Amino acid sequence: MAKKILLVEDDEMLHTMYTQKFTKEGYDVQSGYNGAEGVALAESEKPDVILLDIIMPKMDGFAALKKIKKNPATAQIPVILLTNLGQEEDIRKGKELGASDYFIKANHTPQEVVDKVKSIIG
Repeated sequence: MAKKILLVEDDEMLHTMYTQKFTKEGYDVQSGYNGAEGVALAESEKPDVILLDIIMPKMDGFAALKKIKKNPATAQIPVILLTNLGQEEDIRKGKELGASDYFIKANHTPQEVVDKVKSIIG
């Protein structure tokens, strides 16, 4: 069965690009467009990994990450922050909140993100 990825990203173009890339690689991609949706989908879909943007409407990625890691039903799901916030303090905050990794969109190709997901969930 295909591994399930939850992509939480409010930028339509990036959302489409990552969805196509992961689908082509054989993953089942679930989509959320804001932090609140991301938290709800993490609970209902139990994905193998979550790709989470930080700057989003309704609830930012840090708040969503905090909720996901606090809930025993979703706490074990690896979360990769995928963002353009590249400040050291943002990276540190993300890791402290429980993110498995932190990717700055501008510095990584979609293939590098796919490779990272593969290294985490196979």
